[in-house]
Amino acid sequence: MADFDFVVVGSGMSGGWVAKELCERGFKVAVVERGRPIDPVADYTDMVDPWQMEHLNLKGPDTYADYPIQSEVYAFHSYTKQFWVKDGEHPYETPEGQDYKWRRGHHVGGRSIMWARQSYRMSEIDFTANKRENFAIDWPVRYADIAPWYDHAERFAGISGSTEGLEILPDGVFQPPHHFTIAEEKFKAAVEASFPGRKVIPGRAANLTQPTEEQTALGRGKCQARDHCFRGCSFGAYFSANSATLPAAERTGNLTLITDVAVHKVLHDEATNRVTGVQGVNVKTNEGVTITGDAVFLNASAIVSPLILLNSATEYAPNGLANSSGQLGHNLMDHFSGARGYGRMPASLQSHYYGRRPNGFYIPRFRNHTEEGEGFSRGYGYQGRIYRNSWSGRVDRGGVGSDYKAGFREPGEWWFGVVAFGEILPRFSNHVRPHKTKTDRWGFPVPIIDAKHSDNEINMVRQATRDTRAMMAAAGMDLIRGDDPDTAMPSAPGDGIHEMGTARMGRDPATSVLNGFNQSHDIPNLFISDGSFMTSAGCQNPSLSYMAFSARAADHAGKLMKDGVI
Repeated sequence: MADFDFVVVGSGMSGGWVAKELCERGFKVAVVERGRPIDPVADYTDMVDPWQMEHLNLKGPDTYADYPIQSEVYAFHSYTKQFWVKDGEHPYETPEGQDYKWRRGHHVGGRSIMWARQSYRMSEIDFTANKRENFAIDWPVRYADIAPWYDHAERFAGISGSTEGLEILPDGVFQPPHHFTIAEEKFKAAVEASFPGRKVIPGRAANLTQPTEEQTALGRGKCQARDHCFRGCSFGAYFSANSATLPAAERTGNLTLITDVAVHKVLHDEATNRVTGVQGVNVKTNEGVTITGDAVFLNASAIVSPLILLNSATEYAPNGLANSSGQLGHNLMDHFSGARGYGRMPASLQSHYYGRRPNGFYIPRFRNHTEEGEGFSRGYGYQGRIYRNSWSGRVDRGGVGSDYKAGFREPGEWWFGVVAFGEILPRFSNHVRPHKTKTDRWGFPVPIIDAKHSDNEINMVRQATRDTRAMMAAAGMDLIRGDDPDTAMPSAPGDGIHEMGTARMGRDPATSVLNGFNQSHDIPNLFISDGSFMTSAGCQNPSLSYMAFSARAADHAGKLMKDGVI
């Protein structure tokens, strides 16, 4: 008899959702996390002042030595380095001449603690793009299949946003948005007047602005507009597995959380063609660990989940478990960032705003939708904000006396910052595979991540850079800093921190790993609902889609188990 009904590998954005849904349906669930437990009192630093941190929260020499890749990310500071892996202890390789930025943390909740909380639905346009363009394979689902689960995820997680009626960016179940600043209102008016079809809307963010009764019952509170989100939120105001899904699972009494265990392979019974659990190692003691279950969900990330299955190869499945299609590990996608613009925005200095909003504006995709794109398919959206400079912007000015000191009490001019996030197409050549000979300190094969951009992404970022400059000019801004439209390049693969696609879903088992319910075509009691399942990327931040698909997959798996199918 198995130890559990379900074994879920990974406790982050998607794994937490699977655990919640299954536990609430009465199943006994083990969540296996390779990292450590999180103690908000010890690990969250949202109540800590800069002078209480080493280097006054600035990055020191040891930072660059221990975290050369992780320290490049926007959410890495002395406040937050406890949430990121030390790169030397967790190696991976890329082919010569290539670069891949793999940002990750090993702890309960995973990157749901450090994410930027931008939460957008994919549209029917996204779900049909591959088929329409005869590129890669078709999604096995359509927007109507997922819409109720988007509702479900938004209602529980708590997404602030505005109803806009846009085909390219469907509306959802929203709490009130964070208000625009007067400068953002001016920018919105200028862009929408100058470029019909473009919209500037409040970002849709997983920050509670009007908590529901259910959210309050879980101990979550309203966003305090401190913009300390990356440090962990003691108020539970932004969605994370730690503040929402895992507590919901725990209150059922059906959850067993197993920490500090890295899963190496999925166990498989060839006679019944069923997975029977997982095998791994305790990362503190190096002792082997086996956890059995009647079904397995992989939610370890779009890089780790396929590696687990590739490492699970047997004589029965010499190319990796659940890999009869040969697609496992391939079609690695992300979102590139680029087309940055930074400048001074002319707006009233008599107006200010309350607090430090953890959000800004969003410009939904318009290229190859309401406006044509030259030399590329798909498109990009923009994220940005306009804020008033604080006292820190005056520290380099000379002066003495009371007038000089009084100047620090007044906010400065309005400053604009924006970046585009563009869709990367699924390509078989972009993939992850285990090294044949090199292993890490726990004996796991070192990942090789082989991914590079195509002309489609390069042409896209250059168009996006031209669009950035045009919108800034329309709003009367001075361009202080920005990319060159003729030479702009997309950020390195992985830099968007949205890796996906390595166990894609599809209609045909010969060309895909999963069916439309995140269930393995090959093995009926094996599911994957982290970013691996994505068949195409869209340009929207994907976390909300991971949540919705995970909840839907867990519901489907639960019904199959109750019916005795798995």
